[in-house]
Amino acid sequence: MELRIHRRALVGIGLAAAVAASSLAVLRTDSGIASSHREAPAISADPQHDNTDVYAFVSPDKADTVTLLANWIPFEEPQGGPNFYPFATKSRHNIKIDNDGDAKPDITYEWVFRNEDKRGNDTFLYNKAPVTSLNDPDLLFRQRYTLKRITPSGSTTLISDGIVAPSNVGPASMPNYGTLRAQSIRNLPDGGKTFAGQADEAFFLDLRVFDCLYGCDLSEVGQDTTKGYNVNTIALQVPASDLAIKGDAKNNPVIGVWSTTDKFNGEKFVQVSRLGNPLVNEVVAPAGLKDAFNALPPEKDADVDALVKRVTDPELARLLQSSYGIKAPATPRNDLVEIFLTGIAKANGPIKADLNSQSLNKDAAKLRPSEMLRLNMSIPPTKDPNRLGVLGGDLQGFPNGRRLSDDVVDIELQAVAGAAQSGKLVPGLTDKVDRNDRPFLQSFPYIPLPSNVAVNRR
Repeated sequence: MELRIHRRALVGIGLAAAVAASSLAVLRTDSGIASSHREAPAISADPQHDNTDVYAFVSPDKADTVTLLANWIPFEEPQGGPNFYPFATKSRHNIKIDNDGDAKPDITYEWVFRNEDKRGNDTFLYNKAPVTSLNDPDLLFRQRYTLKRITPSGSTTLISDGIVAPSNVGPASMPNYGTLRAQSIRNLPDGGKTFAGQADEAFFLDLRVFDCLYGCDLSEVGQDTTKGYNVNTIALQVPASDLAIKGDAKNNPVIGVWSTTDKFNGEKFVQVSRLGNPLVNEVVAPAGLKDAFNALPPEKDADVDALVKRVTDPELARLLQSSYGIKAPATPRNDLVEIFLTGIAKANGPIKADLNSQSLNKDAAKLRPSEMLRLNMSIPPTKDPNRLGVLGGDLQGFPNGRRLSDDVVDIELQAVAGAAQSGKLVPGLTDKVDRNDRPFLQSFPYIPLPSNVAVNRR
């Protein structure tokens, strides 16, 4: 199958610039095989603080805005009562933006949650009768949140009394869950919106890659491992001008996005989870560095040599060759370095490059190498999104940001196998999970409503 895009087109959208000089690279040469769920020893034992996925895309129905989503708590079984899945309290859930290329947050959106628990010692129930509104007295447990926008010059409270959409107990308890979600969406002072609550696990993939790389013969593909599970989501939709440096989204359209969880340890807040691009910590960082990566700020990434040296000689490419006979491209993999580190057209911050050049100009030193999800906000929404994103000729797709429908596993497998270098997709190299089991919504927050059916009954 011929690709509908070539390297020059990749340069032209500023995608690689967005990723530019990332020490871990968006499409790390060894990173394309799993979601960032339970990716490090410490966080796997603390699911409330486990940030599982981050999405960033130009809003398809409102192209002058950007939608940011981050998920927490992996593999929520819908029937997991009676306590279900509240957000962690006394912690900070953050979505961070770097808009000047120094790998430091220029804007932080911070959610802090608090409980309202009316159950006491009288009942074990989450609700005592059908719940028809977020303020229904029959809802015995609810969470509220405060949302702040923090910049180096100070902080502004955007929402002080937000209400979290509750866990979806079931059709008898919550006969119209869509109404509860709609009531939980809050307008922001600048014209944006925010949401916090339970949602469908929208990341689709077959996780049996860990069983000898899909059975050593690609026989173990086609099963959506996350089908039927839920997550907790925070979502934000804001004008692109709110995110760009100096508010100028036209001339400075590329932003870096990542999320973190800061846990209060009794004395101070400590970062315990971090996520930008999918898959990086889970399958790039060795076991001994996984917890350290979760605590690391992006500005320190380039200082960790052990995380930098695996770019040009990808282990996964060798495994694909030994298991499936897919010849590994010659090393060093300058094609991946070129596409994701130096193929710059327009970068976040002060960096500009010649559109006809595939190397950085003299201003490149101003960009601090760092791992985060980069989004070029000037690329308009695609009428018919291609699940393979940029590799499928769809310049708005991953790794230019990440949409809910982007098939990041297949995209990364193909890139590791050299698809962008050769101009051809590798036949059969797929986990055969091409889309989510539930349709995405057409308006904010886009992520599907949470399931209320037990996973083993689907």
